[in-house]
Amino acid sequence: MADEGERHGRAGMDRAADGSPLEERTTRTGALPGNRYVRIVRPPEFRRGRGGMFVATDEALKPQTSAGRGYELLRRILFGPPISTEHELSERLGVATGLGVLATDNISSSAYSIEEVMRVLALAGTGALFLTMPIGIAIIVVLGIVIISQTQVIRTYPGGGGSYAVAKHELGTLPGLVVAGSLLIDYTLTVAVSTAAGVDAIGSFVQPVFEHRVFWGVALIALIMLGNLRGVREAGLIFAGPTYIYLLAMLGLILFGAFHIFTGAMPPTAVPPNPFPSTGTEALGIFLILRAFASGCAALTGAEAVANGTPSLRPPEARNGVITVLLMGSVYGVVLFGLTFLAAQTHALPDVKEQETVMSVVTRTFVGKGAYYYLVQISTSVLLILAANTGFTGFPRLASVLADDRFMPRQFSFRGERLAFSVGIVALAIAAALVLAAFGGSVTNLIPLYTIGVFMAFTLAQSGLVRRWWVRHERGWQWRIAISAVGAFATGATLLIVATTKFEYGAWMVIVMLPLLVLLLFAIHRHYSAVADALVIEDPDRAVLRPTVPIVLVPVARLDLSAVRALGFAVSISPHVRAVHVATSAESATIFRSRWERWSGRHLSDGREIALDIIESPYRALLQPLLKYVDRVDERDPRPITVVLAEFIPRHWWELILHSQTAFRLRWALLFRPNTIVIDVPYHFSAVGREEEAPVRGA
Repeated sequence: MADEGERHGRAGMDRAADGSPLEERTTRTGALPGNRYVRIVRPPEFRRGRGGMFVATDEALKPQTSAGRGYELLRRILFGPPISTEHELSERLGVATGLGVLATDNISSSAYSIEEVMRVLALAGTGALFLTMPIGIAIIVVLGIVIISQTQVIRTYPGGGGSYAVAKHELGTLPGLVVAGSLLIDYTLTVAVSTAAGVDAIGSFVQPVFEHRVFWGVALIALIMLGNLRGVREAGLIFAGPTYIYLLAMLGLILFGAFHIFTGAMPPTAVPPNPFPSTGTEALGIFLILRAFASGCAALTGAEAVANGTPSLRPPEARNGVITVLLMGSVYGVVLFGLTFLAAQTHALPDVKEQETVMSVVTRTFVGKGAYYYLVQISTSVLLILAANTGFTGFPRLASVLADDRFMPRQFSFRGERLAFSVGIVALAIAAALVLAAFGGSVTNLIPLYTIGVFMAFTLAQSGLVRRWWVRHERGWQWRIAISAVGAFATGATLLIVATTKFEYGAWMVIVMLPLLVLLLFAIHRHYSAVADALVIEDPDRAVLRPTVPIVLVPVARLDLSAVRALGFAVSISPHVRAVHVATSAESATIFRSRWERWSGRHLSDGREIALDIIESPYRALLQPLLKYVDRVDERDPRPITVVLAEFIPRHWWELILHSQTAFRLRWALLFRPNTIVIDVPYHFSAVGREEEAPVRGA
């Protein structure tokens, strides 16, 4: 790419370009006497940016080989073209798409949360189902408290991190990591539970799907992962539509059902294939009622997703985040209340074997098994599956915040070509698929593990805000502290109920796993802190370069062009060079020494000669004797050791299997050895025939 006509003044502005290998400047004479101009030629892979920097263009991303071009084409089909960082703002979500991306988990849980309440109550007999409505109302009340509390989190910490950011800054590092670990577990379970529930909804009318629900669940997780790898904005466009279709279908069903109920035109209630028996197996006591309430509180998961993902919304982020979370709570409350009312009025029964959902039974009761039934079931199935997207939105973003705080591997803060946190998305998909498979794709088996994490996060976050308002006395702190205190009490009580009633049904796994995860986060942070302490330059004025001349060892398997190139490089960086040859027999050692002595290149221009050590290995081992040789040289010489490896690179990657890869094995063996520098000098097959064996020129 050529920039012509950049004249005197402009050339002076690009001072950083002087001497750059990426620019060629030529001064030319103009048509008029004394008229001169500078012609700047740059390669097409780079252009000039601000402050004299170079910016890589699209050309720099293009692969050079046919295999690379084929791989690139496949990536573009799956993920789309790369998005520049400067376009990040245009990739953010509005309130409408934000509701479809961040609220799907919370909204979709209305399809199965009340069923989980009924399944627990039915253990005491179908007569206990009269408590479905009161428990549903209690869940809606807790939801309202949580939603109001989340608006406080969003306004206070609009930069993302949600409950983790609140707990870390207001309560300390340990509470913050407890919240982070809780949410990481909860997001993983969100993906597993939502996918399993979606597969169950499809299995209600497609039997083969129910029979192979683990396979279909894992396949759907992979599909949602691909959708998220395409970027936040495209994920929003993909997932927002099904959310609104589901809401319209649910509101239509609720209005239609309420009309029949209030007009006295109740149709006969549909019966699932395997209804619960009228006589129960457990007594109806306070513990069973609290357990039913705890199962229904799965509906409250996902309420924290908006606070955690606020940075993905368009400016003003805090305002749009508050609007989104309020819309989410309002819509969810209406749908949950309506479905609970219909289930209670029709006396619908849950299916013992989970073959048909309560949602399907209620819908079949009012509209039969016609087109509207399939609209409700398909929209429910799609939304339940896409509800896993809440986990894919929250987990990677929280992981990136933790990575920035050095509590998770740095790779989690990396944003891919589509501005998505690719490593977090892939890691979540793998973890959720393993959990789904381990529990057989059963929603009922997964639910006991659910909600503990999110209520732990709610409780600590609201407690942190109570402390903030109490200490800082910011404007309106009296009513703010009241809201946060009520939120902390309500979510804390719910957490206690969930942990107690679900402990023996699987909640103990989360309770055990959480401390282990927190310890892992601490261990990662300790590693990064130790590395930072060892590498950081505290005083730039004292960080002076001190050149040291190393002792250079060059392992030589045979004297060929690749070895000559490695030796030539070695003598260019140090006068202290030794070639090392490991022979498997006395005969091969004699042959190598004879060839070495006939090679004139061992004599340097200053009269010195490259030293040679030959090690005979009677047991035919190559690597171990060479490593011991390096150890002994290091003991006798305090200077740093540089090992220069000659490596032949064939024309095609598959030809690598025809070579021993000794250089690769030696490089890996020396990777963790202190006081050792390993330099690889590749000799490509394409160079064969263009380069003749020549004497090594010493410095």
